[in-house]
Amino acid sequence: MKLLAVLLCTAALSGCSLFSSKKKPEPAAVPAPAAAPAAAAPAADAKPAPKKDANAGFIPPGESGNVAIDSIVVVVNDDVITQRELSNRIKTVTVRMKAQNVQMPDPADLRRQLLERMIVERSQLQMAKEMGVRVDDLQLDRAIQRIAEAQKLNVQQLRDQMEKDGTPYAAFREDIREEIIMQRLREHEVDAKIQISDAEVDSFVAAEKAAAAEQYEINIAQIMVRIPDNATAEVIAQRRARAEEVMRQLRTGADFAKMAATYSDASDALQGGAVGWRQPERLPPVFAEALVKLKAGQVTPIIKSTGAFHILKAVDRRSLAEAQAVAAVQQTHARHILIKVTPAMSAADAKRKLMELKERLDNNAAKFEDLARLVSNDGSASKGGDLGWLYPGDTMPEFEAAMNNLKIGEVSEPVETSFGLHLIQVLERKSDDVSKERERNNARQALRDRKLEEATESWQREVRDRAYVEYRNDDDKAANAASK
Repeated sequence: MKLLAVLLCTAALSGCSLFSSKKKPEPAAVPAPAAAPAAAAPAADAKPAPKKDANAGFIPPGESGNVAIDSIVVVVNDDVITQRELSNRIKTVTVRMKAQNVQMPDPADLRRQLLERMIVERSQLQMAKEMGVRVDDLQLDRAIQRIAEAQKLNVQQLRDQMEKDGTPYAAFREDIREEIIMQRLREHEVDAKIQISDAEVDSFVAAEKAAAAEQYEINIAQIMVRIPDNATAEVIAQRRARAEEVMRQLRTGADFAKMAATYSDASDALQGGAVGWRQPERLPPVFAEALVKLKAGQVTPIIKSTGAFHILKAVDRRSLAEAQAVAAVQQTHARHILIKVTPAMSAADAKRKLMELKERLDNNAAKFEDLARLVSNDGSASKGGDLGWLYPGDTMPEFEAAMNNLKIGEVSEPVETSFGLHLIQVLERKSDDVSKERERNNARQALRDRKLEEATESWQREVRDRAYVEYRNDDDKAANAASK
């Protein structure tokens, strides 16, 4: 996937409803926080000064010299959207959709969708400007550096890739600046106003437990007789005969685990064919259909899949509520030293530096917490790199895998993640039931996400509907009217 598809979040079509344009509202309708009344609507023959365009010079091929490219398409309050801006957005999204092998909509529909999206964005940016929301160049540089790090690139490599994909770097920077501004505006106008009561959390937790009580999982064991690739009918018949012999012995009282160890071609054969606990919906349908009919201790008939014959045993069954009640979670108390990859610090240099630190630690020439405070690029540096108690899933997969392989007190080799390179040390481990506090925190977050999505959509609609929008193109007017 090209970087363009990943990074140009402002080109996304999702999250934009089509709302009808309205005449400019009275000043009293403008939201309170230090917002000035909306500017007067321009006269029909007025020519507002176009917004300074970061895409200047980025004109689709074949359109240079076309006077219409710089014409005004839409007036949004006291700002405008030009034909050049719209054409560049269409080109960007077209490149992204083709890179993702997404079927292209009709050109008129694509234009209508993107123009509406740009109106929504422009309305939000004007509101942010009135409220004093700003992103300076230093903040923008840091954000772009994080984007580059997430792609395991430095900023120059990111810039080269953007240019290669046909997106001017200056335009990309302004896209990211505007996205951050809109995100901060949403955080102020929407996120900060979301409230979750204890009663809502209680109801959510109760509903989740009720749903878990209705779901179940099965402890499965298997005997698998593999069918070789490109097997002839004669070979397949021989393999079926082997499976039928296993089934015959099981029916006469043979031990399933012993039969698995003797006959099964699966990797779990020497563990008695133990597969473990599985939810039926996460199994191949042909297996699930056979297993759901069984009581604990029963076995299925012979099941043929694409490459094998299977005999499955339902060792035991339990509800998900029971599974959650007995589940113990291993927590790890760890600390780390992080060195980020930057234009001034390559991955090789970061690894070399961490190896030097590890040698000092292995020789007891320094203390881990002192080195973390001195060189770590993470917010935990002030705490000696201490990350506290970590649950599974709290860190990046590469970090967690390396951490889980360490003994208490052991320091890892340099571990690379999207954040940079780490030295990891495990301080303690414990197994504990998932706490009620964590359960409630998860419930609160789920409720917040649900409310946030609804509130954001509603807020965007309100901002869009308050904006004065004047279409200068008859086709756009007709398309807008038809979408109402």
